[in-house]
Amino acid sequence: MTAPSHSDRARSFNAAAAQYAANRPSYPPALFDAIEELASRPLTGARVIDIGAGTGIATALLHQRGADVLAVEPGDGMAAQFRHAHPDIPIVRGNGNTLPLATASADFLTYAQAWHWTDPAHSVPEALRVLRPGGALALWWNTTPLDIPWHAAQARRIERSFGLHPAVEPNGSGARAAQTDPTGKLDFIRRKVRWSRRVPVDTHLANLGSHSIFLVHGTEASTSFLNEEKQLLLTEFPDGFIEETYDVDLLVATTP
Repeated sequence: MTAPSHSDRARSFNAAAAQYAANRPSYPPALFDAIEELASRPLTGARVIDIGAGTGIATALLHQRGADVLAVEPGDGMAAQFRHAHPDIPIVRGNGNTLPLATASADFLTYAQAWHWTDPAHSVPEALRVLRPGGALALWWNTTPLDIPWHAAQARRIERSFGLHPAVEPNGSGARAAQTDPTGKLDFIRRKVRWSRRVPVDTHLANLGSHSIFLVHGTEASTSFLNEEKQLLLTEFPDGFIEETYDVDLLVATTP
């Protein structure tokens, strides 16, 4: 079987947009506190462009924080789910490699779980073009910490069946992103924010199944794995609820 391409994985979310919206984890208030601290400016009243907005999980939180936020999303299915869930937040079609935005028009550009879908040779110059002087580029990912035994065991099972899961890579996504600035103009500051949520086993499994590594391997392979995983988890968590723990891997860089 030919390995799925990067673009295949990026497009895979559109067919699972409702599943993504219903089951993916959110982000804690402490994340947005950290963004403001590292950017040395508040989100309230700021012009924020949330790129690769998906179903709007991060966009809605930025809006609630008081930001004047615009979403940018390339996918048909994800954009439709966004509009259904957040009719009061504007969204335009586009991606980080070619932003449909005016020069020096934003105080913040944010990428929640999305920077790795861009080509930094294009997305970095675009970010520098669109940000105002003193503006901030904020990138973040919910990553799964491997110092928690059950998370580590599940990560090994996923790797054996599908390959390394991006959300559980030992070095996180931020470490790589900080090394992918072809201009040398972005000086990223990195911060980790740990948080957790308690969810039913079925929600946890639906969250797993909404990741591209599962979506591109087809229903049969994914369903078989998730069914076996459910039995293992119910043995370990007999009350049917799991405490999912996340380390948000945050990178913030400000423009001159």
